[in-house]
Amino acid sequence: MSDPAKEYKQLKEDFVSNLTGGSIGEINLVTAIVPVSVLLWSVLQKRHSFFKPYTVNAFGLDYLINVGTVLLSFTLYSSQPLLLNALLIVPALAFYLTPPDSPTSRKKPDVPPKAKSKHGATATPDALGALPLKPFLTTYRGSMIVATCIAILAVDFRLFPRRFAKVETWGTSLMDLGVGSFVFSAGIVAARPVLKERAAGAPASPLAPRLVRSLRHSLSLLVLGVIRTLSIKGLDYAEHVSEYGVHWNFFFTLGLLPPFVAAFQSALAIVPSYAALAVVLAGLYEAALDKTELGAFVLTAPRTDLLSMNKEGIFSFFGYLAIFLAGQGAGMYMLPRNISPRPGTTKGAQRKTLLLTMAAWSAAWAALYFFATSYDYGLGLSVSRRLANLPYVLWVAAFNTAQILACCIIDTVFFPESYKAVDVSAEEEAHRGATSRLLRSFNRNGLALFLLANLLTGAVNMTVATLDAAPILATGILVGYTFVLCSVAIVLDELDISIKL
Repeated sequence: MSDPAKEYKQLKEDFVSNLTGGSIGEINLVTAIVPVSVLLWSVLQKRHSFFKPYTVNAFGLDYLINVGTVLLSFTLYSSQPLLLNALLIVPALAFYLTPPDSPTSRKKPDVPPKAKSKHGATATPDALGALPLKPFLTTYRGSMIVATCIAILAVDFRLFPRRFAKVETWGTSLMDLGVGSFVFSAGIVAARPVLKERAAGAPASPLAPRLVRSLRHSLSLLVLGVIRTLSIKGLDYAEHVSEYGVHWNFFFTLGLLPPFVAAFQSALAIVPSYAALAVVLAGLYEAALDKTELGAFVLTAPRTDLLSMNKEGIFSFFGYLAIFLAGQGAGMYMLPRNISPRPGTTKGAQRKTLLLTMAAWSAAWAALYFFATSYDYGLGLSVSRRLANLPYVLWVAAFNTAQILACCIIDTVFFPESYKAVDVSAEEEAHRGATSRLLRSFNRNGLALFLLANLLTGAVNMTVATLDAAPILATGILVGYTFVLCSVAIVLDELDISIKL
């Protein structure tokens, strides 16, 4: 009688001997372009107020810094990430050392309207809410959505290195990291209603109302999942069945996360931490993969029924749920205005505590990842996005907390006024001054723009032989594609439209 655990172990050994994708070190260098680009943007804004007011020239430079550089790092400079980072750091240093514009020569900033309360009165200092606008989170989420939108089309061209594309089973790649980061980011946002409930002093909602609210939010995503599946089958669009399965897709994963998280809130009475809950869930799922028939089933079982046809999407959901919970745990300490409960703590001390907390969590996730993957000092596991196993969960959490920490450090150094505001109007103005309007617009309508990016990607693939496209043509298409996305984002922001899906 065969032993499922031994069978799965042999499968891992066979697959791991042919690891695909890029190294984590290379991925870190490529993705370092985001905080480096933010650094350059921050220097230009702080020292020279270049993006005030937001003119056509400002939009062009905003696009080059925050979108063009990411596109270059994924394509033409994919083998030279250090050079590209240096090409941004040098002008950042030069502009920083250049004397700042004098007050009389600076461009006149837009005057924001006075903040109003719900009853129409001018906002006062005590109108500041418990969940402020935080520029570093806006920057992080906006840049993450930009990178995701670029990658989903760029991967169809030979200009995009194959080692950056999603791996088949074992290994790490840029796009594997992007999928998990999207879920982690969604988890951060999901912490807002929980924090609002706690700030209001209201007791936790019963399970039934929580599930109803979450299903209402999930419905549009599930509908999009159905539409995507029907469209792919109807148009005979190329797809990799081993990614999620025959019928499953990423929209189903996103849509099912909220109701499952709502159900998991009851578990906080036993495990009073979203991060700890994430680790427990990922650990139990990993044990099921290793010690039962589950791992062998997901990797080798024939697709004979609805479950086996969609085995990757169904079972990897547990890993994505753990990532979502890890993101929600990060949101619990990143989103509040005051991280320290001690009365009388200064705003500077609050920001220092936040930075130290973020650094500690980043180090903790990295240490757990090292333990899970080390053959000499840990479990000797390999990352698998296809399974969304324990090392994958820890890798995504470690990367994203470190990336957000980098954005927070830049924000703290260049725009301290963003956390010293005394009223709503000043806080909103500080937020506008400390964030790229382009990234702010992507953050505002991220899911809608991601959907548009998917539609444009499909349109390009149906009209162009992408794999045969020359580098010049591929670059031109990608520039045009990103310019359309950015233009739509800015127009929606200019019209004050927020599309909630």
